[in-house]
Amino acid sequence: MKVLIFGATGMVGQGVLRECLRAPDVEVVQTVGRTRSGQLDPRLVEVIQPDMMDYRAIEASLTGFDACFFCLGVSSAGMREQDYTRLTYDLTMVAAQTLARLNPQMTFVYVSGASTDSTEHGRSMWARVKGRTENALQRLPFKAVYLFRPGLIQPLNGARSKTRSYRLFYALAKPFLPTLRALLPNLVLSTEDIGLAMLAAARNGAPKAVLEIADIRALSRVASAPALDLRSG
Repeated sequence: MKVLIFGATGMVGQGVLRECLRAPDVEVVQTVGRTRSGQLDPRLVEVIQPDMMDYRAIEASLTGFDACFFCLGVSSAGMREQDYTRLTYDLTMVAAQTLARLNPQMTFVYVSGASTDSTEHGRSMWARVKGRTENALQRLPFKAVYLFRPGLIQPLNGARSKTRSYRLFYALAKPFLPTLRALLPNLVLSTEDIGLAMLAAARNGAPKAVLEIADIRALSRVASAPALDLRSG
């Protein structure tokens, strides 16, 4: 399986990249972003793309992939709707439209968020924009589109947020997240859960297009046991 990752330097993207590089059935992992991930692996190819709104110059390197894990995202805190739309809807759709044209056989997995508004008319600005993005992605001619809606995320295995306020939150919450995740499994996911679930969706599909927290957790369990067996053998 050949996999593309957008946003591999963000917290979720770091977790997804780790699971891809650990998966024995992943032949190539290519990241696309403004900076390198810092990871070294013979299967890893990193494409540096300064302008994430225009892929014409690198189209030749975006073909022949089985799956795309789109983990790019920004916090909406303090942002105007116009600016958040550009960095969420516009940025995602430019990439997705390019990939759908070049890889119609591709499975596209998008990291959205819990409480996303599919009606596009709710009171929450970020939820409307995410909902509009989800709806537009589902209209593209991919083999399949899966929309992941995680909530609170526990960073594992060195994954770290690029946002300063989030890093502070996770530093303070770190002692409590494992317990919270055990007590409220449908509230907290780990970066490992998300990465494994994305791989499961790319391999064999998922039971629905929109995956909430419980769905992501269930899908990650499907992926984890076979992956461990293959690595140990």
